Amino acid sequence: MKSRGIYETPGGTILYQAHMDIEVFTMDRELLRVKQKLADEFAEQVYRGLWESPECQFTRFCIGKSQENVEGTVTLSLYKGGVYILGRKSPFSLYNQDLVSMDVQGDYNPVDAGGFIKVNALRLKEYRRVLEMKGKGDAC
Repeated sequence: MKSRGIYETPGGTILYQAHMDIEVFTMDRELLRVKQKLADEFAEQVYRGLWESPECQFTRFCIGKSQENVEGTVTLSLYKGGVYILGRKSPFSLYNQDLVSMDVQGDYNPVDAGGFIKVNALRLKEYRRVLEMKGKGDAC
């Protein structure tokens, strides 16, 4: 059976772009990554007509939980079919001027990166060792 749905929604596109912008501004990077995966799963569930299924209810709950601090104002401009973000503000912004300032010393100490780099390099070194053991020095 064919659906006669409408796939062009300029108002929806504008709201979606504004919402995505405020999400990036108010959500932790890893939470946003998980939420985006859930959004793809949710779209598939809805498309397949599984709105009342337990997995769709769970997905909606998780997405709703991710949105608890997504609040604010996005200023945008519309021009020739494009949506252009001009600015945003939120009481729950994760942006911290003191952390990104070159003039103010925040809690970040560049020496701390050494441990992080070493821990992440362990898996890469092990991956390389296995490749070399197999005689495949090139990963690609």
